[in-house]
Amino acid sequence: MSDTNGNNQSNRNLNRVPGSRAGGRPMGGGPMGGGHMGMGEKAKDFKGTMKKLMGYLQPFLAAISSVIILAVGSSIFSIAGPKILGKATTKIFEGLVSKVSGAPGAGVDFTYIENISLLLLGLYVVSALFSFIQGYIISGVAQKVSFNLRKDISEKINRLPLKYFDTKTHGEVLSRVTNDVDTVSQTLNQSMSQIITSVVTIIGVLVMMFSISWIMTLAALLILPISMVLTAFVIKNSQKYFKQQQAFLGQVNGHVEEIFGGHLIMKAFNGEKKAVEEFDGLNDKLYHSAWKSQFLSGMMMPIMVFIGNLGFVMVSILGGWLAIKKTIEVGDILSFIQYVRQFTQPIAQVAQISNIIQSTAAAAERVFEFLEEEEEVADRDNPVNTQNIKGEVLFKDVHFGYHPDKIVINDLNAIVKPGQRIAIVGPTGAGKTTIVKLLMRFYDINSGGIFIDGNDIRRFKRNELRSVFGMVLQDTWLFHGTIMENIRYGRLGASDEEVKNAAKAAYAHPFIKTLPHGYGMELNEEATNISQGQKQLLTIARAILADPKILILDEATSSVDTRTEVLIQKAMENLMRGRTSFIIAHRLSTIRDADLILVMKEGDIVEQGKHEELLAANGFYASLYRSQFEMSEVS
Repeated sequence: MSDTNGNNQSNRNLNRVPGSRAGGRPMGGGPMGGGHMGMGEKAKDFKGTMKKLMGYLQPFLAAISSVIILAVGSSIFSIAGPKILGKATTKIFEGLVSKVSGAPGAGVDFTYIENISLLLLGLYVVSALFSFIQGYIISGVAQKVSFNLRKDISEKINRLPLKYFDTKTHGEVLSRVTNDVDTVSQTLNQSMSQIITSVVTIIGVLVMMFSISWIMTLAALLILPISMVLTAFVIKNSQKYFKQQQAFLGQVNGHVEEIFGGHLIMKAFNGEKKAVEEFDGLNDKLYHSAWKSQFLSGMMMPIMVFIGNLGFVMVSILGGWLAIKKTIEVGDILSFIQYVRQFTQPIAQVAQISNIIQSTAAAAERVFEFLEEEEEVADRDNPVNTQNIKGEVLFKDVHFGYHPDKIVINDLNAIVKPGQRIAIVGPTGAGKTTIVKLLMRFYDINSGGIFIDGNDIRRFKRNELRSVFGMVLQDTWLFHGTIMENIRYGRLGASDEEVKNAAKAAYAHPFIKTLPHGYGMELNEEATNISQGQKQLLTIARAILADPKILILDEATSSVDTRTEVLIQKAMENLMRGRTSFIIAHRLSTIRDADLILVMKEGDIVEQGKHEELLAANGFYASLYRSQFEMSEVS
């Protein structure tokens, strides 16, 4: 397709809140960014979703296996440290006691202490190295999985029928590419190694604690139920506030985007006060929900520290009593206290991660639901070649409805000869734009047939069929980039000279030369640094460069000055010369020279003919024409 039109949209940066998943409102969605997923949301089919996710992890099983081995090794080396440190402490204690008692050869064995210290240093260095390597590997795996998911979503978008996007906001689609994939990526990157490390640490520490003293271990485990209950309480109560926080964050972002998008209108109608009041209200709600969620989330560590301190007191008293009884050594008390500290932390992590995995499964489920959406009907084998298209178009008994029970095009019949200019007129909702969508197979007809040069359009490949058409619509679409790049979008392989020749044919070259940097001038995000008429001339230049066989034109001169309107009309004359052209007409005075006028009403062509013939018939076209003429006279 030689020209594309619509609203120029761009991704906004998604705000990120500590302790929560990606937030914000992708543009085009509702106030919550179209399908925002809050923390704590659960997947409908957890098992099936995780199985599909494992399919994406399958190519990286070797890397994941190495991460597991490294995580186990890192945890084991870390766990061994306190036990060895305890031996050194015992040696120091025994040396000091013997020296105080005056025993012969008394004193601290510093050679032994030095060897222990070097061993500990080696263990911790190896543990840190293993952690670094596993982090490097898992980051690569997470980003590759995210890359593959985004790639599949991008390709899926291009295979989806247009009717899917008629029922979904842009935000709902973008939420899959940004929020949901980002959630899966973060979990793989952070939680996978944490889960492995936490489980190994819990088991390993428990074994080491029992090896020191089963009595002290049972005493330490008494605090476990208290820890689990308080952790569950904090998580349960914080999740609802995190969800509220995400909702209000989306609303704040949506409000800011909307106000800045219509900043000029807001200023013109003195809407600053109302905008500020509305923002303050939303910001206040966001403040309270964020404060509560962050406060409750922040309580986790103080609670765990408090419970840990209770455990330390219990262990210290019991350890001292056992040491006096010579059941354990003094250094074992120090080791045990360190193990108690190591034991409580991974329990809290596992509780937190289990909730994150639920959210990840929900995010992954939404991605897979999107990837499993029904696609466009596949192109037929042995498609018709489009190279020698002349531009003859035939509509034969065409029926179409966006919904099966609501037909909007009824029994459409028309013959268009190559090179003819066909005007399509009628009131709003008559089906003018629908005909364009059917021509380019954005939708397939319910019954009947549309033929180009005698070939049913369903026999062409969609991309080749659309390359036959050029579009210049009323809503111009230009992207952020240079004027040269925007015109070249019509034919990406065109040379600079060809681009300039197209601009000259579109009467755009003179104004381009007056701009800073000429063809190298950067258009901003919404192309607001040039006028509406100039934008229209650029889209015409783009269509001329594409050199399509059939044109679709939406009259685009209603919002420009008279001089620019004349230029656009001349440019469109150059564009239409020798091409079959469909003109969606709004101002009937501009289509008097059309070879054929199709008059539509409620999905039917009620009249067709030339301008003079239709006026003489004194039918629906004549009444439309007179009403516009009378309105222009009144104005």
